[in-house]
Amino acid sequence: MAVELNVLALSLFFLLAPNAKAQSNNGVFDVMNFGAKADGKTDISQALMAAWRKACAVVSPSKVVIPEGEYILSQVTLAGPCKAPLEVQVRGTLKATADPSKFNNVPTWVTFQRIDRFTLSGAGTFDGQGGKAAWAQNDCKQVGRCNKLPINLRFNAVTNGLVRDITSVDSKQTHINLLSCKNLTFANITVNAPAQSPNTDGIHIGRSSGINITDSRISTGDDCVSLGEGSQKITVRRVTCGPGHGISVGSLGRYREDPVFGITVANCTLINTSNGVRVKTWPASLEGIASDMHFEDIVMVNVSNPVLIDQEYCPGNKCAKAPSRVKISNVSFKNIRGTSATQVAVELRCSSGIPCENVEIGDINLSYIGTEGPATSRCSNVKPIITGKQTPLACGLAV
Repeated sequence: MAVELNVLALSLFFLLAPNAKAQSNNGVFDVMNFGAKADGKTDISQALMAAWRKACAVVSPSKVVIPEGEYILSQVTLAGPCKAPLEVQVRGTLKATADPSKFNNVPTWVTFQRIDRFTLSGAGTFDGQGGKAAWAQNDCKQVGRCNKLPINLRFNAVTNGLVRDITSVDSKQTHINLLSCKNLTFANITVNAPAQSPNTDGIHIGRSSGINITDSRISTGDDCVSLGEGSQKITVRRVTCGPGHGISVGSLGRYREDPVFGITVANCTLINTSNGVRVKTWPASLEGIASDMHFEDIVMVNVSNPVLIDQEYCPGNKCAKAPSRVKISNVSFKNIRGTSATQVAVELRCSSGIPCENVEIGDINLSYIGTEGPATSRCSNVKPIITGKQTPLACGLAV
């Protein structure tokens, strides 16, 4: 009988040994122990999900690790709530399916949602494998809406978190999208896509608060950073942008939207972008509020429209001819210097229905690189507060 029990125990040991390997090592869950292969051909989504489920259930801090190497990853959603702080460390390169039709008209590739105390780190790369085939399907400018191409990284209802040292490459649409997030920092982020990749915003924020973006490099085919409706208490510092469409608040007013306020963009450099720092709202818009927005210590290098408020934003030129009803107030543009690729370097094009209020222009030094004459400024439906030196001569001082 004892021999039979020993044989049974030994059999169970060998039966459970592979599963024991898949368990954590001091709270670290390596996807390789869950069946992942770094061969650039095998889909690791099931292995990643299995590691995530284990880590999410642990009552002490844990980590999911994707080691160096190249991996194929299909659509995946990593959802909480989890029982303790959790980190995903990506050291390798994750590649999406290149064919957009494989995403079943669901506009996302990797989603993190409903997670508190979350960290994404590791110097890894998320390669959306966008390209001409995918980007050609984007019809935003033609019909005023975008096809449902996948976003590289979505963060939905993620709170008290940190995303650092990661790279997003060639997303088919927006690279990084935030919705309903709170107290989330992005540090040392790299975004890379060609200037001809349409609607590939670097980081887009909506209905989120307490978001910090710092020490990052964004090169893409749309806004480097775009702050949509409900963006509140957002800080963007030491970001280098270009190519791209600049750093933007908006576009606002197309739908019924939460207010935008508490925006700071500082110590940033924009290079060869089609816009600089701007606030944009749709004409004939619904009512909205955008206030307490401050742009300061910005360097422009060959930038078109370096300083811009545009309340007639209509990229398809098919908008109704009526004033925007988004109220813009308490805005400052200070210590902005460098070179403009357009002769009009400062333009405040406010709504004729609800003029801008308390807009300050301070210490502007922008020179035009063309030969038609010096840089100029242009204002409508606003009486800016002028402080410090002004090149070009500010609207309120023009003779």
